[in-house]
Amino acid sequence: MKKLFGFLREYKKESILGPLFKLCEALLELFVPLVVAAIVDTGIEKGDTPYVVRMALLLVLLGFVGLGFSITAQYFAARASVGFVARLRHALLAHIGKLSYTELDTLGGATMITRMTSDMNQVQTGLNLTLRLLLRSPFVVFGAMVMAYFVEPQTAIIFGLTILVLSVVVFGIMLLCMPLYKKVQARLDGVLRLVRENLGGARVIRAFGREEAEKETFAENNDGLTVVQRRVGRLSALLNPLTFVIINAAIIWLMHMGALKVEHGLLTQGAVIALYNYMSQILVELIKLADLIITMTKSVACGKRIAAVLEIPLDPVSGSDIPVLEDGEPAVRLDHASFTYRGAAGEAVSDVSFTAMPGETIGIIGGTGSGKSSLVSLIYRAYPTSAGTVEVYGQNVATYSLDALRNEIGLVPQKAQLFRGSIRDNLRVGKKDATEEEMWAALENACAADFVKEKDGGLDYHLEANGRNLSGGQRQRLTIARALVRRPRILILDDSASALDYATDAALRRHLRALDYHPTVFIVTQRTSSIMQADRIIVMDEGHAVGIGRHEELLASCPVYREIYASQYKKEEKTNG
Repeated sequence: MKKLFGFLREYKKESILGPLFKLCEALLELFVPLVVAAIVDTGIEKGDTPYVVRMALLLVLLGFVGLGFSITAQYFAARASVGFVARLRHALLAHIGKLSYTELDTLGGATMITRMTSDMNQVQTGLNLTLRLLLRSPFVVFGAMVMAYFVEPQTAIIFGLTILVLSVVVFGIMLLCMPLYKKVQARLDGVLRLVRENLGGARVIRAFGREEAEKETFAENNDGLTVVQRRVGRLSALLNPLTFVIINAAIIWLMHMGALKVEHGLLTQGAVIALYNYMSQILVELIKLADLIITMTKSVACGKRIAAVLEIPLDPVSGSDIPVLEDGEPAVRLDHASFTYRGAAGEAVSDVSFTAMPGETIGIIGGTGSGKSSLVSLIYRAYPTSAGTVEVYGQNVATYSLDALRNEIGLVPQKAQLFRGSIRDNLRVGKKDATEEEMWAALENACAADFVKEKDGGLDYHLEANGRNLSGGQRQRLTIARALVRRPRILILDDSASALDYATDAALRRHLRALDYHPTVFIVTQRTSSIMQADRIIVMDEGHAVGIGRHEELLASCPVYREIYASQYKKEEKTNG
């Protein structure tokens, strides 16, 4: 939590002035019962109408001045809370953007969205109320007790016992509620995850008739959330009735004692009214304080969840730049590299060694789950190796700065991820200062120029979220163009042509071979036709490289590659025969 307070430093002035103006308002409020007592004991009892009018005008003045203090305090509190959360939200998003793939996999998207939205809103509400009420309410409570003591010293015991009992109730309920609020937010993460999965996979769910099953799953998780919310709701709901019972019992005791003293002439009627007003002030402020504590409890729980993400250590981002490669040195070299996903039972990549020279095309093929994508992810340092080394341009990838390393690599992931905006905006994700000529050249090389020219606006054609208004093949070609626009020294195509027809796939490979800057290309695929012309092919099976060589060599020496090839070409060969 200490890390979060650092984001409030810019709003020190607002954080001081907000509570200060609230204390000024509270101070004026403490004088109101004394003015009312004076009206009763002096003005009304003696029939002094001008005095009553003057005191009434004084009450109006106190009200307007107090309103001014209150509005000013609200302005500063709102400015501090909104600004604080805005800075915190920016910092959280920036931190998430720098987290390792391992941490992103562990956290999951649903919980990060909850922290960015629901948790942030709760922290903002809690901070706003804290700045306005945390000092004001205790000040009024103890101030009312002190003022009541000066009105009638013997009533101090009533006020003291009341405040003590109320404090035990309020803080006891708070301590019981705090762990439950954490459970509520955790359950909310689960519900949000299900909602995202159902919205994202709506077509699949309907196609397989899974609506009822998904409804039952959602109902089960939603009911679990409801149970925890009801439990904490019942506890927090006890605050107001218990507070009212205690305060009203204290008022009855106070009025009884006051009536006896008035009857014996030891206390004036105005003093009794003042004592009653001070007790009412305590009632109102303790109710506010109780609500504040509940809100603070929620906010602290949410703040800890946000802080937990901010406290996740980042991978080192500093390091050297990628050097110019000397003749004869490999562009990429893996030396007995192994890698295991966090929490996995076995290695995803196990003891893999190979070299890729500048300008070569390396094909990587294997069955589903064989470790193809995991292998290439080691090259751009998405995950650290658990054993062995990965070298790019003669140095261990761990020695490079992340920016330097990834600026030299063009990555086309398995899932064609596009962003809402124009085609131009999406291409500039690859190179922010790309010229129009560079964009069209990249589109030509990615076999995407023809369909982009047909779109209204061309490069300015607006894409919906994730490119929903494009076909699967068009999305893949745009992501390839996005990688090519930066003219990378290393190009990784991670099963990025799966939605392309064979003719387009072949044209794409011809364009890649003809690139004038000759990148080292890694093609991850399940199609043997996509890598038959590669300089070397790596065959992956259960994390192991079970074969490395050219197409003809692997057909002769690698059973796994031969099986994959036969499964794709057997029917065609029979037909030709």
